[in-house]
Parts: sequence; structure tokens; C-alpha cells
Amino acid sequence: MPDFEVELLAAALRRDSADLNLYATVLSANLADSLPPGAVTVTRRRSLAERLAGREGSVAELDVALGEQRLALRVEHGRVVGEVCHEVRGVVLSRRQVGLDEWIDVLARALAAAAASNARAREAVERFLN
Repeated sequence: MPDFEVELLAAALRRDSADLNLYATVLSANLADSLPPGAVTVTRRRSLAERLAGREGSVAELDVALGEQRLALRVEHGRVVGEVCHEVRGVVLSRRQVGLDEWIDVLARALAAAAASNARAREAVERFLN
């Protein structure tokens, strides 16, 4: 995928990131529907009121595994913490914390690389670009 299309994908992923809870909810739903089963893990935090009302709760962590990269996005104390890990056969070889913008750029590049060989990943890329 050309760099121009990767930049478009990153811009599409950045869209609506001002409301972090809404952004995490929409992003997790889109990725979970588009990527292969098991590639996206969503951890939710539910208050007692949300449990009693039968609501899902807010997204506490989003974990995306694409190839040898594992990307985690967490909301801690109202602040977003991104993490990029290099993982081989379940063993994390490196881990670094990044800001939301850099996390989105890494996700866009990983999705673009996966789209080159995987029809479901290509579908995810097309969904974000439209």
C-alpha cells in the first residue's frame, strides 16, 4: 500500500478521537467486526449502575494483534495510554509506550501491511477509508 494511502488510513482512524470513550467504542467495534477472530480483544469496565441496567460499560482496553505486533490502547485516569509491543509466539520481545497519534500511525501501517495478504484486513482498511 503506498504511503499516501497509509496516511489517508491514519487520518480516517484519527477521526472523532476527541471523545476518547466514544472513539475507543467505535474503533473496537469496527476492528472486531473486520479483522480475523481473536485479533481484537476488548476489555470493558462496568459500574454497578451499568450492570443493573444491562449495559456493556465503557471500553477500558483495546488490544489488537497484527502479525508480530500487538497494539494496546488503555484509558487510565481519563488519559489514553498507547503501547506497541513486538511479540513472537506469545513472548513480548519489546514494549514501548506511545501517544495516541503515534499509536494510530502504527495501527494504520500494521493494517496496511495485513491488507496486502488478508481479505478481512483489506475489508477493515476499506471500511475506515469510506
